Amino acid sequence: MGESSKRDWRRSLRAERLQALPAAEAGILAVARQELPGLLAKRPGRLGTYWPLAGEADLRDLGAALANRLALPSVELGHLRYRAWRLAQPLEADACGIPAPLAVGPALDANELALLLVPALAVDGAGYRLGYGGGWYDRLRADPAWARVPALAVLPAACRRQQLPRDPWDVPLAGWLSEDGLHWCGSGPA
Repeated sequence: MGESSKRDWRRSLRAERLQALPAAEAGILAVARQELPGLLAKRPGRLGTYWPLAGEADLRDLGAALANRLALPSVELGHLRYRAWRLAQPLEADACGIPAPLAVGPALDANELALLLVPALAVDGAGYRLGYGGGWYDRLRADPAWARVPALAVLPAACRRQQLPRDPWDVPLAGWLSEDGLHWCGSGPA
C-alpha cells in the first residue's frame, strides 16, 4: 500500500481516536493496571511505555505500581532509544519535541525491556499498527533483539480494524490493549 493511502487512514483515524478516547481512557488504564503487573512478574526487565500526546491514552498512573520498572522512549541522533524513568524524574524534549528522560548515561538494551506499550491510531488482528508515520517503532523493532520484546498497541477498541494498509517494512506487534481487554495475536508472549 502507498503512503498516500496510509495518510488518508491516519487523518480519519486520528479524529476517530480523539472522539473515542474520553469514554475509553479510564477502561484502558484499568485493564493496564489489572493485566500488566502479572505479565511483568513473569518477565525480567522494564515496561517501555510512552509520554502521552493529545488523543493518546495516558498511562502515567502505572508509575505508582511499577515505579522502578518504567522506561520512556527518546528519539536521539535519528534513533528511538529507551531510558529508565521514574515519575518525578526531570524530562526534556527529544528530537521530536516529546518529553523524554535526560540523555545521561547509556540507553537501555532490548534485553532490559520486558514489554513495550506503543500508542496507535489503529491496529488490526494481525498486529499491524498504524501510527503517525515517523516509522520510529518499526525501525527499532526491525532489529532482531528488539523484535523479541513483546509490544502492544494501546488504543480505544473503536480503533481496531480488520486489516490496515501495510508496507514491507511494517513490523507487527504482539497484540493490543484497549478498554475491552488485553488481546494477543497468536499465543501471546514467549
